[in-house]
Amino acid sequence: MLPRRFRKAAGPIQMNATSKPPLSYRDAGVDIEAGERLVDAISPMARATARAGVMGGLGGFGALFDLKAAGYTDPVLVSGTDGVGTKLMLAFETGIHNTVGIDLVAMCANDVLAQGAEPLFFLDYFATGKLEGGIAEAVIAGIAEGCRLSGCALVGGETAEMPGMYPPGHYDLAGFVVGAVDRGKVLPRMGDMAKGDVLIAIASSGPHANGYSLVRRIVAREGLFYGGPSPFSDAQTLGEALLTPTRLYSRLVLPLIRSGRVKGLAHITGGGLTENTPRMCPGSLTPKIDRASWTPPPVFQWLQEAGGVETDEMHRTFNMGIGMILAVSPADAASVMADLKAAGEDPRVVGELAPA
Repeated sequence: MLPRRFRKAAGPIQMNATSKPPLSYRDAGVDIEAGERLVDAISPMARATARAGVMGGLGGFGALFDLKAAGYTDPVLVSGTDGVGTKLMLAFETGIHNTVGIDLVAMCANDVLAQGAEPLFFLDYFATGKLEGGIAEAVIAGIAEGCRLSGCALVGGETAEMPGMYPPGHYDLAGFVVGAVDRGKVLPRMGDMAKGDVLIAIASSGPHANGYSLVRRIVAREGLFYGGPSPFSDAQTLGEALLTPTRLYSRLVLPLIRSGRVKGLAHITGGGLTENTPRMCPGSLTPKIDRASWTPPPVFQWLQEAGGVETDEMHRTFNMGIGMILAVSPADAASVMADLKAAGEDPRVVGELAPA
């Protein structure tokens, strides 16, 4: 005889007068209809990021991408994943939710770019206790904008409504990107790097998405409000200034990579210049950075002064106004600088590679 759980019921279960009322998923705090409305709202945003290589539409169990249609003949895939960290707390405090999605894409896309890869497609994970107030739509609109800025397609994602997991108005984000690079263009080209190679810095837009636990601690100790004036940006509130999204560098840097002039690329994230720049170097070489070669933007000057943060700690925690560092040969430095200036950048030579 089959175990009881597998027996076919003889008929409908009858409830007596003392039976408990039936429950639904909505009674447990999950609104399936709200999730469906969110999908309807964000689908046009995702479709607007379509690019060569995307196959099919949204709604399948997986997303398809045709590398040949994207123009690759001998590709190497490069993947990355990241989040936004405690910068999300500023979004909760201020009610500004349309920029952290850009941060999410940038933290992933810039990482694969450091391997020489073009970001091709992106997926997100948005988790919250309850879908409410258009928050998810604003966040995902930012994700779509980040994808547009980086040239990658938003091909799917997951929205998880989990009652009891998050306080009202709070959520968490994770992002996943896949990029590709032709085999001969993979970075860093450690075998080509040599003593005297020039380090060229490209500016950040601010702290990007790193160091915000320290930022929040300084703001709290100073007794400041995110809705109040910013002590380092006259045109913005403190919250608006600190929520300035991370820059996306792929459209700017990919032509330089494909030209063969870039030997190495460092994305300056957690760990700052101190820990990230050496990651692109072979063991025989080390970056020598001249901290006097650029002036950190006002946000970093304020954080250091208000927090009493030592200079070494600042450079180990924040990007100090530098989002990317390129390693190029001395013979190519002038042309790379010229191309960056023509693109509207203010690049700086900040050091060179030296024997380790």
